[in-house]
Formats: sequence, structure tokens, C-alpha cells
Amino acid sequence: MDPPSLSRRTALSGAVAGVAALTLPSCSTKPSAAPADNGASSDVGAAFAELDAKIEAGMEAYGIPGVAAAVWAGGEEHVKGYGVTNVDHPTPVDGDTIFRIGSTTKTFTGTAMMRLVERGKVDLDAPVRRYLPDFDVADPTVGAVVTVRQLLNHTSGWLGEDVQDFGRGDDAIARYVASMTRLPQLTAPGTVFAYNNAGLVVAGRIVEVVTGSTYEAAMQNLVLDPLQLGSTHYFTDDIIGLNVAAPHAVVDRKPVVETGYWAVPRSINPTGGLTSSARDQLRYARFHLGDGTAPNGSRLLSPQSLQAMRSNPGAGGTLLVELTGMGVTWVLRPSAENVTIVQHGGTWPGQLSGFLVVPERNFAMTVLTNSDGGSKLLPDLFGDDWALRRFAGLGNLPAEPRRLSAVDLAPFTGRYVAEAIDPSGTLEQMIIEFRASDGQLDGTTVTADANGRPDEKSRARMGLAFYRRDYGLNLGPDNKPVHSRSDFVRGPDGAIAWFRSRGRLYRRQ
Repeated sequence: MDPPSLSRRTALSGAVAGVAALTLPSCSTKPSAAPADNGASSDVGAAFAELDAKIEAGMEAYGIPGVAAAVWAGGEEHVKGYGVTNVDHPTPVDGDTIFRIGSTTKTFTGTAMMRLVERGKVDLDAPVRRYLPDFDVADPTVGAVVTVRQLLNHTSGWLGEDVQDFGRGDDAIARYVASMTRLPQLTAPGTVFAYNNAGLVVAGRIVEVVTGSTYEAAMQNLVLDPLQLGSTHYFTDDIIGLNVAAPHAVVDRKPVVETGYWAVPRSINPTGGLTSSARDQLRYARFHLGDGTAPNGSRLLSPQSLQAMRSNPGAGGTLLVELTGMGVTWVLRPSAENVTIVQHGGTWPGQLSGFLVVPERNFAMTVLTNSDGGSKLLPDLFGDDWALRRFAGLGNLPAEPRRLSAVDLAPFTGRYVAEAIDPSGTLEQMIIEFRASDGQLDGTTVTADANGRPDEKSRARMGLAFYRRDYGLNLGPDNKPVHSRSDFVRGPDGAIAWFRSRGRLYRRQ
């Protein structure tokens, strides 16, 4: 299984068994005026029905009360809700129900940044200090040279697991960025991919400074209003009266409402603060599949800028899937057919979502869930290549698990540690111990405080089966591969320096 997140609050990017879920669908399927061939089966309606069945089965298996999904394939739009928003006060989910979308927010920040690039107000390859003269992290040499692009492609190199809460004021993001002097440098800028929430907050601060407004107001003006995303908001005050999906934990195989999961610090809005609906997410996806014009025909971005967002990837690795690298906030994922898959998604306690587009196949898909059980359903749809094969005629890179000798496994065994900073500013650790077992890596994970004292209740098993040099398939409780991948990163001397799981770096000790 995938290692648990460092903290329930640091899970911006989760295993549980399920219980039967009530399915109350609300659906619309609309043909376009000019259907496009996306390389998949011509029977798109049958594919939509298969998707519905997979979602409903996953809801029952994984304890998910409500799901909303939206697909653009074969020139047709499919938007549908399943189940209920809240097991205590059940209201049917539909295509306009509001969910947290977590880290898919990053791509909205990236889209706004590209609008500023087109206006000549930002240069992606300029140092951050051109826009934030006082910017610094723990390594002062990095603060002087790190670029805007490295913020957006997750190669800035400092500790990125920082979700500190700096209040609800308009200065929340500025205060967060000022606090980043405590963030240690893990790798040199531009050299290693490591998922970095803090970097996107810095990008959000640049948006504020360049536009002379709050981040949220700038996003409203640059992206949300022009794309007519009326169900997409940063502030809870803006969704009063709308149909909102409550977050759920899974306890004793049953979903339980956890209202305490809902809040997100304003200071991390640029990296994961948006709420949205499946319908709005599909409209956003179709903008990125298009030529850069808004629904009213006005131009927001040139086709070249849209292409630039999904080009020129930084360093590659894994983020549940194998990735070529990150473009401007987009995960760029290879396929067996050499067609690029453009992807993101988001995780926040009780609210998990997936989002992908394939421009060469004119295909887009988003799925929003209101339970920790979404951590099982989403890999079934986005890590496995079922949806890609069915709708876009694409498959994942082959990955056949191998069994290695104890000698070959020895360089990878040992203890690995990652760190994170929670909303209160407290440092915590995740510790992974790997040992060789029957040709694979068998390990345990545990969370710990800043002094390394473990929380034994958090201890869990994880395993890894290599499929090529330094890359492995994560193993489930039955010791069989699940739909996610991890890898090891070597240092300048060629020795293993890091384990990378869920995009995060764990230092080998």
C-alpha cells in the first residue's frame, strides 16, 4: 500500500474497506456539434455506462457516500452525481455539488501565472527575487537563484510539506512566505522533482505582488470569472446555500462525517484552497483542451501558452504514476503509445479528486469524492489505465514486477525519513524502514514527532516490487501490486540518497 501521509493536514497531492452507498444519480449527456475522434471506442455511451458501474462499485467497496464525475470523450459530455453529500443529512450529489479539489488548485495558479507571462509582467525563467526581493529559505544561496519556473515544476528543492496557518487576513500568504526561512534545502534547485506545496504558495505571492491585489481577487479576475466558473470558490462564505459535499472518514468500514476536516488555511490557498463542482472542472478542462478562448469568445491565453504549460518538463520521477516531469503546474505523464497525459488531482482529509486531460485525444475526465475512501477509488480510475484505454485508446508504461537477489536489494534497504510542518507550525516526521524479503522490499511506516518519537498507532506495512532500475510498484496487504508507483533517487556519487513516494522525498539515513 502507499505509505500514509505525513499528517492528515499535509495530504495536499490516503487504505480502507467500504460499506454500501446509496446511489441517487443526476446525469446529463450532451453531444457536441462536431464530435471529435479521440482514438477510443466509438460506443461512447457504453463507456460512460461502464464508468458509472465502476464508480458505484467503488463507492460500495471503499465507503464513499458521494461522487461527482465529468467526462469529455468522443465529442460528448457526461456529467453525473452519485450517492449523497452527507450520511447524516443525505442530499443527492449532482454535477453542481461543491467538493474540495485540493491540489488541482495549483493548475489554476499556473494558468493565472501564464496570463501574467503573456502580459509581460512575469518571466518564468527570472529569479523569484525579481518579484519578491526579500525572498529567502534556509539556504540563502537558493533564495537568490531559484526561478519562477522551478516553483511551478516542483524542482525548487526545499522542504515543501508546509501547510502552516497564518490566519484569515489578507496578509496570510505574505506571512507564510516570510516564514519560509526555516525550510531546509533538500536538493539543488532544478535538479530533482519533489512535490512542493510551499513553492506554489510563493507563486501565489508573486501573483499578489504583480497584480497589486489579494491572490483570491487576482484569481477571480484572471481565471474564474473569464471562464464562467460560478461554482468555484476559495472562501466558505461564498458557498453558503449551495449543495456542498461533507468530508467523511471511514470508521469500522463505514463513512462518518468529519466536519473538522473541511477547513483549509488561507495561507495555502494557492496550493490547494479551491472548492469546485464536476461541471466547472470539466469546463476548465475543456479550456485547456481548446485554443485559449473563454466561453464568451474572448482570448485568455494563446495556444502557444497553453502548449507551454504542458511542455518543457522539469526533472521526472513518480507521483503515484510515473511522470516525465512537471510542466507549468501540470503533471506530464507518459503513455505506452508515446502520447502525453496531462494530469493533476487533489487530496485533503475526506475530499479526494482526480483530473486529467489528453489533448491529442480530445479527452478530459474529473472525479470528485467526499470520503477518505476516495484514496482507493481514484487509483482504480487514474492510476490503472482503464479510463485511458476505454476513452482515449492509451495505456500505461509496462511495469512487470521482478524479484531481485538479496545482494541487488541491499543498496535500497534501511531507514528513510521525511519531514512536514502542520498548520500549527509543528514539525513531524514519517519514517520508513525497508528490508529485503523474497526478492522484494518489505517495510513499515510510522509517523513521529520532531524528536523521532514514533506514534505506534500509525504504524503500517508497505512493500515495493521493482519493475526497472530504481522504480517500483507499491504492494498491497496481499503483497500484490496496486495502482501506484514509487522510485529511488541517487546522489552525485551514484548511491541511493532518497526514496520518493507520493512525490515526497525521504532521506536515506
